Amino acid sequence: MIGTWTRLDAMARAAAVAPDRAAAVALVERARRAEELTALRQRVSRLSLRNAEAAAMRIAVIAVSCGWCGLDPQAPAAREVADEAFLELWAAIAHRIDHDQFVALPTLALHNWAPERKPRRHIPIDQLARTEALVPIVRWAPEGQPLSRLDRLMLAATRLEAHGIWLFRLADTLAGRSPDDSSTPTALRRLVRVQHALRAQLHAEAAELAAAPATPQQVAVLGALAEQGALEPPVLQAADAVLGIGGRRMGEGRRQLLRRHLPAQHRAWLSAMDRHCAPVRTLAHRGGPDAAVYREAQESLIALRRTYTALVQAAARPGTAPLPAAA
Repeated sequence: MIGTWTRLDAMARAAAVAPDRAAAVALVERARRAEELTALRQRVSRLSLRNAEAAAMRIAVIAVSCGWCGLDPQAPAAREVADEAFLELWAAIAHRIDHDQFVALPTLALHNWAPERKPRRHIPIDQLARTEALVPIVRWAPEGQPLSRLDRLMLAATRLEAHGIWLFRLADTLAGRSPDDSSTPTALRRLVRVQHALRAQLHAEAAELAAAPATPQQVAVLGALAEQGALEPPVLQAADAVLGIGGRRMGEGRRQLLRRHLPAQHRAWLSAMDRHCAPVRTLAHRGGPDAAVYREAQESLIALRRTYTALVQAAARPGTAPLPAAA
């Protein structure tokens, strides 16, 4: 970030390594007294969408570090808890990117990693994560120290999204297909293979995550995000939209609660997948080899979700049991 916005970047970096919430809140209060937050608020409308998303990631870091991630920045009650100038900046950024619930893992993870070697042209992060070593823009561990467990979890989520790009493509392939179409079982088999590969990838990262350092503040940040239901990566929700696991297990209301942390365009795409993949989901009530492939795809998604949940638990509690064995 450049110009006045470098101050927001510095504040986010300091908040991420703050020893506790009180220290993070003190950083915000100092910025408010220096009128830095007001100056930033006045410049939000000039930001490009890409730069507004970069600013949103830093706002999210500060909000969770201060323990404010569950607040609605425009609610009057929020002003009794959080700094008013920071809430105004938060609300302005949310309006600029048209995303009120952006303080969540997708924003914190997917906008926080850059290639160690700067590419000569703009390349999407999912492609970079498959081909380049990534480094965090805002570290949850002090400079010069190893990445923390929270950093490792965010990196795992970014890589999961990058390698899971095939799940999004397969979802588009299955949309509107008849369960009797000869291409449907082929796409479902590919879905199973991708989900198994993603699960193996999470297992490969589990040991490094478990060995990484953590602080009580980082564990509190993770707990606050979990309390808001703000931890499930978009790629898992895409697979769920195809296979219907979430709707069956926890109800449509709970599914929408998990999706509220995604941008509006992404939520609309998932809702479309819910509708367009309904014919494929009728395989759940049939017999025969095609239905068996569909159920295998469901089971592989359940296993992938359990492995991801175990990774989150390992990040929050260092003494957790080992991850279930990869298939």
